[in-house]
Amino acid sequence: MAYGIVLALVFGYLLGSIPFGLLITRAAGLGDVRNIGSGNIGATNVLRTGNKGLAAATLLLDALKGTAAVLIAGRFAPELGPWAGLGAFLGHLFPVWLGFKGGKGVATYLGVLTALAWQVALIFAVVWLAVAFLFRYSSLAALTAAVVVPIALYVLGSPEIAGLFVLMSLIVFIKHRANIARLLAGTESKIGAKE
Repeated sequence: MAYGIVLALVFGYLLGSIPFGLLITRAAGLGDVRNIGSGNIGATNVLRTGNKGLAAATLLLDALKGTAAVLIAGRFAPELGPWAGLGAFLGHLFPVWLGFKGGKGVATYLGVLTALAWQVALIFAVVWLAVAFLFRYSSLAALTAAVVVPIALYVLGSPEIAGLFVLMSLIVFIKHRANIARLLAGTESKIGAKE
């Protein structure tokens, strides 16, 4: 079983470390997305190129990395799915190809959640959209949703998966520490704003 867990983590990591935001913007002739805005490879920063289609594609592909990792590993053994999902999440955050400097993991987090508990993924989406609509901060929306998810999983009877998402949510908060500082200072960029 330990061998299977290691394989699932490695498989998920390699899948998660594909930097779709970087690849898509380069293919579109927009250069290196790391040179604009926050320097991030995720959908929020891709949106700062002004191309909503590329941002949407980045969001979808980054989420699908997490979903695919869980579903593929789960075909071999259901208990390996969450481990592969964690690997995909970590791969997106720390891709070996980019010197371990990746995105903030929200889309991949959502993709893993979709594969493991789609009902709670809907709750995540509703919370994210509501906070984003009200306050126009992507980071605040993601952080709020990341707090709600483990609670919802626990309440809905999935304590083991809730434990996994407590860990993943903590990592999301750590990766957003600069955003949290800017939110507190009132200097965080709003959704759709170019920097």
